[in-house]
Amino acid sequence: QVQLVESGGGLVQPGGSLRLSCAASGFTFSSYTMSWYRQAPGKGRELVAGITKTGGSTNYGDSVKGRFTISRDNAKNTVYLQMNSLKPEDTAVYYCNAKRDYDRRTYWGQGTQVTVSS
Repeated sequence: QVQLVESGGGLVQPGGSLRLSCAASGFTFSSYTMSWYRQAPGKGRELVAGITKTGGSTNYGDSVKGRFTISRDNAKNTVYLQMNSLKPEDTAVYYCNAKRDYDRRTYWGQGTQVTVSS
């Protein structure tokens, strides 16, 4: 069965770093665009970063550009999000997303909490 399992979330002080991982199984990982989204309390879900099937192209939300880096390892069926210079406004539940471009089939992980606070 399809699974996207996020890990690496937690509590970090402002200015700190975290690395999120999303391990995929049950589908052909290399055929899917992978993305990270986040949802803060009382707000809608927003795109944080995306990466194409081969990892050749990435895109980022304006609020995280220059601070976050998305990457993937197709041999390990895993996508990562390196988050540096974290701010309190980065506090949210972070979700892993897989989307197959030609038919838009989409899968979601269960989310991992990131809290940035002193």
